[in-house]
Amino acid sequence: MQNYIDLPRHEPDKLEPTQRLRNFDEIYQFFNNRQVRKQAERCVQCGDPFCTTIGCPLQNHIPQWLEAIADRDLEKAFRLSNESSPFPEILGRICPQGHLCEGACTLDDGFGAITIGAIEASITDLAFAAGLQLPFPGIRHAQKVAIVGSGPAGMSCAHFLLRAGIRVEIYEQADRPGGLLTYGIPGFKLDKNIVEQRFKILQDAGLKLHLENKIGQDIELDTLIEQYDAVFIGIGATKGRQANIKGEKLPEVILAMDYLTEKQRQLFRTNAEPECSMQDKRVVVIGGGDTAMDCLRTAIRDGASQVSCLYRRDEANMPGSSKEFHNAIEEGVEFCFNISPREIRREPNGLLCVEVEKTQLGDKAADGRQQVEILSNTEHCIPADVVILALGFDVATLAGLEESGIIMDKWGQIQVDSSSGATSQPKVYSGGDCYRGADLVVNAAADGRKAALAIMRNLLT
Repeated sequence: MQNYIDLPRHEPDKLEPTQRLRNFDEIYQFFNNRQVRKQAERCVQCGDPFCTTIGCPLQNHIPQWLEAIADRDLEKAFRLSNESSPFPEILGRICPQGHLCEGACTLDDGFGAITIGAIEASITDLAFAAGLQLPFPGIRHAQKVAIVGSGPAGMSCAHFLLRAGIRVEIYEQADRPGGLLTYGIPGFKLDKNIVEQRFKILQDAGLKLHLENKIGQDIELDTLIEQYDAVFIGIGATKGRQANIKGEKLPEVILAMDYLTEKQRQLFRTNAEPECSMQDKRVVVIGGGDTAMDCLRTAIRDGASQVSCLYRRDEANMPGSSKEFHNAIEEGVEFCFNISPREIRREPNGLLCVEVEKTQLGDKAADGRQQVEILSNTEHCIPADVVILALGFDVATLAGLEESGIIMDKWGQIQVDSSSGATSQPKVYSGGDCYRGADLVVNAAADGRKAALAIMRNLLT
């Protein structure tokens, strides 16, 4: 350990842009046994590991599994990594580590942080490839729990309940489980086989999946509350926000999640004709977060002739991760900063015009961010064939919440006890985006674990 002076930080290799644009496969090639050991050897083994205490919402045992893999003990590293996390091979791929564990790493100041995310993903990848399995006791309790939504929060809750031997049944309205992990994050960031593999593990442990089962239509929420000993709601925030500008209802203007979901459905169907194709089209994406990056990079792979991103602030203020921004640039995306759309209209030639104005950043608002100021007489048109709105998400609605006595706030977010995930309905718990608003997958995973532990305490003591 502590080999950070002689051994520099090394990112996983990634495919060249010309190679990665041929398909939707993952672009990173994660570490082999030697590479993962060498990168782990850089760890300082801090007495107070900030990567865990302030950097990780799950408080993962990061120094411990780094030490284990550096000592060539893959099984110990695998067990430690999976002890506190419900799916480390997923979070290692999609967490914004630069803002979390790696950003809190002592070595981030001068020597380069430990590549925690890549090591985390690699440990479980290598363990599964070596045939290692996660220990589940099997169903050994009479109590049963219903989970509404199979996204990160619900998946996490199921994982920890099954580890306690409690029967779990998930109700999911889509045709495949995983929620955001399946239909919202493109395959070039997260291979769908990895998500399927996790659900296969949970099903082998006793999970029962009810797919294409919509609450309020196929089964009432009150029925779940009556038939199960506890219910966890993790429906996410998938309702896309509009720009509130003229022309946003035109058929060529689509919401980010609608596009990403339809594209993934097309990929699952393999040879099916696409219902939404970007082939040879000029695509304009409005927004600057990671979902916008996903849409931009998907459209490039979808055959678009030109892909542009419009963002009303500057590059330094983009909410999307730096890694995804640079990947998008490498793949040919054009970024237009300090641009604010004011109207979308159809021109006489049939094409769309996104009328925009230039902006500048002014004084800081109450939230600490600089306010956007419109510069007068700067209107101009950006031509497009398709416009994608990636402006954030609101909480999805679920039939029967109010009728079941579940209190929500003015934004429709479920109110919970922050220490347990308990709602105002004694048998119902919740977590993830339906409680937080659109947020990180790792926070949803932490919420699912917290609720699972509270449910265990309530049902088994």
